[in-house]
Amino acid sequence: MTTIIKTVEIDAPAGAVWDAVADFGAVHRRFAPGFVTNVELIPGARMVTFGNGMVVKELFLGCDHEARRLAYSVRAERFTHHSASFQVTEPAPGRSRLTWIADVLPDEIAPMVEEMMAAGIAVAGRTLGRVPA
Repeated sequence: MTTIIKTVEIDAPAGAVWDAVADFGAVHRRFAPGFVTNVELIPGARMVTFGNGMVVKELFLGCDHEARRLAYSVRAERFTHHSASFQVTEPAPGRSRLTWIADVLPDEIAPMVEEMMAAGIAVAGRTLGRVPA
């Protein structure tokens, strides 16, 4: 199993960043517009369309508002395992740190996932950095 970790520092309060991250059905509008182009909510999951045309089903695993952590799992033919989470922390007043962790199998798919995560967290950092204080 390969573990991929991406982190970005954001000039916005953790509560405001968390509000966008926790909005499971609005990734394409509030979190990573362009990287994600559409989200369709279905019972217990969402169908996510990425800017590169890939469509995956993401199962909602849970959301801990106190810890500011959201967990999900991708279900797609290319994966034998995928589990991921986002967590928002507050390293300083008015600043946030967004951490995205994914565990994936097979290992051969990890470079593609890492590339997508790098692109996604860059877009999220720019988008969430515009969240009003």
